[in-house]
Amino acid sequence: MIEKRNFALRDTDGNEIGVFSGKQPRQAALKAANRGFTDIRLRERGTKKVHVFQGERKQVPKPSNAPSWMPTNIWKPSVKKVAIEKLEEL
Repeated sequence: MIEKRNFALRDTDGNEIGVFSGKQPRQAALKAANRGFTDIRLRERGTKKVHVFQGERKQVPKPSNAPSWMPTNIWKPSVKKVAIEKLEEL
């Protein structure tokens, strides 16, 4: 079974501004996109890999099987993987 991995969210200057976890980089990227980030660069902790995603979130109607307490419109994130980069320094 795959364990959760930690991914550090990097801004355009290379500063790490948050940490998201997931079994795969895409899962962590979806969490970042749901918080409103569009240019998502996730560095996998313990490695020199940076996973680059383009993300967005849209407001969609709630599913038909949703519980009654859920609002009528919900945010749905989507991401697309752009590249994997290697860092020279850490």
